[in-house]
Amino acid sequence: MAKQLGDILVETELISKKTLERALERQTGTNKRLGQVLEEMGVITEAELMEALIRQNSPFVDVGHKKQLGDLLVEAKLISEKTLERALERGKAEGKRLGQVLEEMGVITEQELVEALGRQFNFKTIKDFVSRSYAPELLNLLPTEFVMKRVVFPLMQKEFQLAVAMSDPFDSETCDLIARITGLQLVPVIATRSEILDAIARHYLNSPYNPDAGDTILVVEDSLTVAIVVQSALVKEGYNVLLAEDGLEALKLVLTHRPRLVITDAMMPKLDGYGLLRAIKANPMTAETPVIMLTGKASTDDEQKALESGFIDFIPKPVQPLRVISRVKRALELSRQMKTA
Repeated sequence: MAKQLGDILVETELISKKTLERALERQTGTNKRLGQVLEEMGVITEAELMEALIRQNSPFVDVGHKKQLGDLLVEAKLISEKTLERALERGKAEGKRLGQVLEEMGVITEQELVEALGRQFNFKTIKDFVSRSYAPELLNLLPTEFVMKRVVFPLMQKEFQLAVAMSDPFDSETCDLIARITGLQLVPVIATRSEILDAIARHYLNSPYNPDAGDTILVVEDSLTVAIVVQSALVKEGYNVLLAEDGLEALKLVLTHRPRLVITDAMMPKLDGYGLLRAIKANPMTAETPVIMLTGKASTDDEQKALESGFIDFIPKPVQPLRVISRVKRALELSRQMKTA
């Protein structure tokens, strides 16, 4: 059985035994997680907590020997080696997950992949679980940021076991983190990423996603002055505009509102522009959302780095309304052409 989170933090000297005792006393009678209490006490940040958990030795004795999903699909004769090679090349070039590429290639659908993995490797599968009710105590076992980044959803706890919906049960790092965060034995249950994301939006973010966002544009900027300038320019052109002050808030809005375009500052608290871009591109439900970088560093090298990283365009500061409108229209048109190509 996995060790309790508090014991792990004490062993790694991130907190003292005294601090742990105080945190546990403060946690008693509340629905808060230990990590949440420690954050409120200013003892450790969630980022530090995640890094510490990853650095620790895995409780899964065979993590180092776990095979990649592609190899397992070939062994199960769900795809050929040649198809896997082509999919991996395409995934590397486009920055997409293997499952997403295989689906785009018409080799296997997301639901077929779930069912095939369940049959071949004797995993439990689940669907149509979004509309069910879940106790706050269950949802609080895993932080909102964690379930969003890892695309997992807690389904049920029974004694020392925790059933979690996952699209990739062979993701040993995520499995390891879940066991360490909760102190429970993980029972992976395979589900489609799209349904997991829908469940996260509804039960963690209290907002079902809006796939028909129309001309909604998300502006991510920690400077209110700059944000208002960009927002005003876009509103005058008839666009709906959402505002976010940091990358983490923006990631939640991308998931729940599915904007047509994201304009993000490069330097932000919690999650910078590059981190936000990677998170958007890593999610098959948002991967094709175009992202424009907004930054005060307007050198040729900075622009080249932004474009090579996957940003569709680059808007330098100080912000000029006419330039914002022209870049937005160009990005939307380019995105439309890419989808119809």
